Amino acid sequence: MTDNPFFESWTTPFGLPPFDRIRPEHFPPALDTAMAEHNGEIAAITGSAAPATFANTVEALERSGRLLDRVSRVFFNLDSSTSSEALEAIARDYAPKLAQHQMQIALDEDLFGRVADLYARSETLRLDADQLRLLKRWHLRLVRSGALLRPEQKARMAAIAERLAILHTLFGQNVLHDERDWQLVLDETDLDGLPDFTRAAAAQAAAERGIEGRWVITLARSCAEPFLTFSSRRDLRRTLWEAWTARGAHEGANNNVPLIREIVALRAEQARLLGYDNFAAYRLDDSMAKTADAVENLLLQVWEPAKGKARVELAKLESVARAEGLNEPIEPWDWRYYAEKVRQTEYDLDEAEVKPYFVLDNMVQAAFDTARRLFGVTFTERSDLPVYHPDVRVWEVRDSAGGHVGLFLHDNFARPGKRSGAWSSRYRDQETLDGSITPIVVNNNNFAKGEPTLLSFDDAETLFHEFGHGLHSLLSHVRYRSQSGTAVRRDFVEFPSQIFEHWMSAPETLRNYARHYETGKPIPEALLRGLLAARNFNQGFATVEYTGSALFDIELHCESSPQTLDLAQYESEFLHRIGMPREVGLRHRPTHFQHLFAGGGYAAGYYAYLWAEVLEADGFAAFSEAGDVLDPELAARLKIIYSAGDTRDPMELYRAFRGRDPKIDALLEQRGLTTGK
Repeated sequence: MTDNPFFESWTTPFGLPPFDRIRPEHFPPALDTAMAEHNGEIAAITGSAAPATFANTVEALERSGRLLDRVSRVFFNLDSSTSSEALEAIARDYAPKLAQHQMQIALDEDLFGRVADLYARSETLRLDADQLRLLKRWHLRLVRSGALLRPEQKARMAAIAERLAILHTLFGQNVLHDERDWQLVLDETDLDGLPDFTRAAAAQAAAERGIEGRWVITLARSCAEPFLTFSSRRDLRRTLWEAWTARGAHEGANNNVPLIREIVALRAEQARLLGYDNFAAYRLDDSMAKTADAVENLLLQVWEPAKGKARVELAKLESVARAEGLNEPIEPWDWRYYAEKVRQTEYDLDEAEVKPYFVLDNMVQAAFDTARRLFGVTFTERSDLPVYHPDVRVWEVRDSAGGHVGLFLHDNFARPGKRSGAWSSRYRDQETLDGSITPIVVNNNNFAKGEPTLLSFDDAETLFHEFGHGLHSLLSHVRYRSQSGTAVRRDFVEFPSQIFEHWMSAPETLRNYARHYETGKPIPEALLRGLLAARNFNQGFATVEYTGSALFDIELHCESSPQTLDLAQYESEFLHRIGMPREVGLRHRPTHFQHLFAGGGYAAGYYAYLWAEVLEADGFAAFSEAGDVLDPELAARLKIIYSAGDTRDPMELYRAFRGRDPKIDALLEQRGLTTGK
């Protein structure tokens, strides 16, 4: 007998993992058993004497690997949200094993032979539309993994995949270690300029680290950015900025520079093996954008206007700084501080006055209520279900008829052992192949915990953004798990999340849910108007720091032979070539750019946020044109996008919603980059 919960049928409500029973030592035997079971399932497919059919090959593939999916999802979610030395060690050990396992299947000649046979006869198989698309996507997935290569090339592809899995894991762990190990400990004399909510969050961070009677600033963005915005101690702002931008760049065990060089070289080799000039060409061939030229064309359409706007913003910052006695040039650690002063002057807005109206619990309820009014789903908290950390809250999601839709887990607070940033993930995907399987979705944020927790306007938008991803998974209604929810092309996956942000800043939402944490009174109309009027404030800065990172990503992955890359020199020359304002800099410097190097998902794909913004700005404009941000007909058409997963071409889905192709005009207007803005 074993007490390993992965070898049992889970009796927890709705199949939620029994977090209260899962321990690190359960994962290695569960992963080993799951991979062996998966191999047996693939062998049964390829060893069948029966001719290939959609049912005995493609649907059999969809049914395979269930135990591995269950174990690995729990493991990687926990390793991201509540890591430990034990989990990190397992990740380092099993990342290459799992990559090797997946490549062994992807390069199985007999398996590809059956899929290729079906693909060649696909138009005669009388498949439903979702089945035909699934078959074509399986064929493409195997081809892009190397199924058509010679044996020695396949062996090299497998070795590259295994090595990349190791490097991605090490990269993410190095960033986590730098974030966990660094802290700025403050005395009373170091708090000048910090509003009460920032002091409270810093006191909470100190208490969590066992530091009594002092305050701590960490490298979590939700902690670092308020300090850079409000602290009048320029020396401390610089100390924090330099630590923040140096994550992963320190000499020694946590240095990500050699990892990046090896990662990009291996990706370039991988692309060449598959017949592409560089990794960007390989990655973009299976995207909406299709080519690096198309991506750069989009990015450059906003790059020069954004730099122009940033120059205007800088002049205003310099004027305020000179008036306050700063005669030195504006530095990156000064921008947020003086920008806040300009915002206060131009819009009569003070973040310290705004933030008390953005209570975390109220903003969560706003997201839930928006989903109910748009899509007919309700959220009921379940305090009786097991969770993996006390910070986590669980909601049961139901449809308008009262039917169970799925479970939604919310993990909102920064803490040691949790990776930085914000993300949405799943413990289980929705599908109906063998009966209804409902999704279990988790959203992670890294807000600074307080009593109560107060959000910035940007924090609230982030919450809605990740909830949009969550809805994409929760509202999924597909037959096959490979097509479920967010399993869409990378440059379309951000559309459902980014369009949902608009409902956070809708006046109707703010009037109802932006309420003072002490009095409960709604946000004053004058303050509301100021907030909305200031939406384009500092957008030159925001667009430059993001677009610069997206351009860096594409250019780096267009390198055909980056084996001898000098990363520091390459970054410096790149910034000079594109004319990056020194006072702004990249949103993500390479050594902590986890989108690119802690995994391959956004490699040559960071542009996707801007690509999706073209869609979401143009898409939300339809609601504005209708005069109703909750227009039922538009909401019903939008829900189809959330529910369709990868059963249809993304541009086809968008056209069905909008009635035409997207236009870039709304994006430029949204970011204040049109003439005269």
